[in-house]
Formats: sequence, C-alpha cells, structure tokens
Amino acid sequence: MSPSAIREAGGEPLMWQTGHSMIKAKLAETGAPLAGEMSGHTFFKERWFGFDDGLYTGARLLEIVSREADASAILEALPQGVSTPELKIEMQEGEPHALIARLQSEGKFASATAINTIDGVRAEYADGFGLARASNTTPVVVLRFEGDNEAALVRIQNEFRQALTALAPNARLPF
Repeated sequence: MSPSAIREAGGEPLMWQTGHSMIKAKLAETGAPLAGEMSGHTFFKERWFGFDDGLYTGARLLEIVSREADASAILEALPQGVSTPELKIEMQEGEPHALIARLQSEGKFASATAINTIDGVRAEYADGFGLARASNTTPVVVLRFEGDNEAALVRIQNEFRQALTALAPNARLPF
C-alpha cells in the first residue's frame, strides 16, 4: 500500500527493515496498529499483540469488507498498478552487501523523487518505486519494482538497470 493511501485512511506510514523479527520489534516499539511486509507477514496489534498468521489476516480482511453493503466496490477501488515478483541477482557470498553499500553512496536515480536507504535502496517516483536490497539469508540482491502502469514500470526498471550496471557491469540482471 502506498504511503499516500495510508495517510488518506488516517494512518502514518513508516518504512523499516525487512524481516519478521525486525518488523515485529518495530511494531512493539511504535505501538502501530498494523505492520506488514511484501513476503506476506501481516501483524495486527489489535486483539492479539503482534499476531502474524495468514489465515487470521484473511479472516480479518473478510470481517472488514463484510461491514460494507458492496465489498466488491471497496476491493475494486484499490490501486491497480503493475509490479514484478521478487527478482534476485545471484552473487558470491559477501558481494550483495558490498554492491548495495555502493548503490547507496554512488547510485544515480535521476528521476526519483526520494531515496530511502533504511534497508538497501528504495527509489520513490511519482508513479512507482524500485527497490534493491541485500538478502539477509542468501547471497543475492533482491529487487522489486512497481509502477502505476506498464510504461512507469519499464522506465523505473531501466533507471535501476543503468545504476546497477554502472557499479556491477558483469551482474546478470533478471529483468
């Protein structure tokens, strides 16, 4: 969900490091009512502090949409952008963190509106984002891209392609 959508719903968006334990700790620290990450971990403070379970998340979603006369209208009103699955650049042990450190300090993202370096590099654009981060568990750089439409997605990927190949010309990019 985009930061603007969270604000429009009355929330205060906060981005943090990826990982079950890190998200759960940040939820406890901030007292946020809800936390989640792309991998599917969704934490609810309400009713059971820090509860994270896929079936519970599904049941809570059904509970929320059941309050409306037309649940389809709510779901159809959600943003309809395009995104990639999780993409991975396979590297040797130690290389992913070094590449991300260089991308943070030397990477060029000319059309980005903001750069977040909490957990890798997340370049924000008016119409999407691109993310590159070192995996905590395997020697890969994890990539994700999202755009309001296909043209935005391709443009964001191209900007990341240029930034990555400038620093790692031999990397086999999966996009």
